[in-house]
Amino acid sequence: MRRRVLMSYYSQQQFAGARPRKRGEAKLIGTMLTIVTVATLATNLLVAVLAKNLGANPGFAPLSVPVFGAFTIAGIIGGWLGWRVLERRGVRQRTVLTVIVPLFTAVSMVPDLALLALRFIPGANPAGVFALMVMHLSVVGHAVPCYRLITKRLRLRADGAEIPAPLPVVAPSRQA
Repeated sequence: MRRRVLMSYYSQQQFAGARPRKRGEAKLIGTMLTIVTVATLATNLLVAVLAKNLGANPGFAPLSVPVFGAFTIAGIIGGWLGWRVLERRGVRQRTVLTVIVPLFTAVSMVPDLALLALRFIPGANPAGVFALMVMHLSVVGHAVPCYRLITKRLRLRADGAEIPAPLPVVAPSRQA
């Protein structure tokens, strides 16, 4: 009986420090990825509206919210997973990411260029395909700084450093 109590005590002590940190990490990652996803979706919606006003076919399916929304979310989550794998397993993470991110961005343009040449989706025209390419850049441009910020904050937490709180927003005072 005494052994069970000691094991239980040590198990609780061992996991007491780990649980809040893991929970805090998950909360940080979830919050940051949600914010970047909303910002990217808003930017891509703006790109789609501008493209349709500048000559893209209104019936071009990839410029509809459900289609580009799903691909935006998948790109951000997939990018984060790839980022974490490279961050954890890489020897020279910064050098590897400096090469991999532009490479994957360029590779993501290949289907768009094929779509421009072959027009295998009805309603494809240069304005619509260009909008898709801009959306790819939008996802990378929003996601990579977010990934870097998350990684930096996770490192600070792992090192036990105090993470600076964001500046409070103070409403302007009214003077009568």
